[in-house]
Amino acid sequence: MREKLIKVHAVSATLALLLISTFFVSTSISEVVGDYDDIKTVKTIIFYLIWVVIPLMGVAGITGNKLAPKAHGGIIGRKKRRMPFVAANGVLVLVPCAIYLKTLAVTGSFDSTFYIVQCVELIAGFLNITLMSLNMRDGLSIRNVKVRSSVKDK
Repeated sequence: MREKLIKVHAVSATLALLLISTFFVSTSISEVVGDYDDIKTVKTIIFYLIWVVIPLMGVAGITGNKLAPKAHGGIIGRKKRRMPFVAANGVLVLVPCAIYLKTLAVTGSFDSTFYIVQCVELIAGFLNITLMSLNMRDGLSIRNVKVRSSVKDK
């Protein structure tokens, strides 16, 4: 059962990170080389895919807590301390930005408000990508330590 939890945790967290990174890159590219139709398409796709990211993040959080419910220190403690910031940033900044930017893009409102919110979204997205990448790095280091110790035991 523990091995399945580890796999579900890893897959959900990885997919969420990949989607959020794709949102960031797609937004950046559409802003630099795209036209308004490209930006509208990217904002619409992001709007629909955030409803995939949210449950993925929930699954990653629930499985992470089930795997180490009492851990507060060390690598797992660091991972756990980052997650409230990731969650709050996602719920309070990224989701509202995605909804508002999609609304503005669909109505063709590419004014200063759109670009201010876009900048906020990119900064918040970069922060979440960074924190989630640190968690992935730490998760992989835990796995590598366990693999090395099991090899030594044999």
